[in-house]
Amino acid sequence: MKSQWQRQSKDYMRPTKYIFATIALLLAIGLPGIASADRYKTPDTSSPQEIADGMGTKLARGVANFATGWGEIPKQIYYTTKEDGWGKGIVVGPFKGIIMTLVRTVTGVVEVATFPVPYPGFYEPFFDPAYVWQKE
Repeated sequence: MKSQWQRQSKDYMRPTKYIFATIALLLAIGLPGIASADRYKTPDTSSPQEIADGMGTKLARGVANFATGWGEIPKQIYYTTKEDGWGKGIVVGPFKGIIMTLVRTVTGVVEVATFPVPYPGFYEPFFDPAYVWQKE
């Protein structure tokens, strides 16, 4: 048989459980929207300064990628060697570097040519990492 205290403690716990469950549900629904609010910027919802900053960043990124795209060759040799060993790094790394050099250089040209256009996203880079000197 349960004591009076055990019955009362269960009665107090029911509303507390519902309150915590409600708070957890609201946080699960609301926090991702707050965290990704920047992701949905558009020229219509942005200030002229944000648009100018986005255009300038995209133009500078494009010029940098066009000028430093060749840096993908030693970078890919290094990463392939680090991940798969020196044999594969020496043989496969240069080919991966050449392909990534073409990708990064062409992306740089496209970003320079389209810097006034807020695509993809709100002047976001076409792929990550945005620059050759950043970690993958």
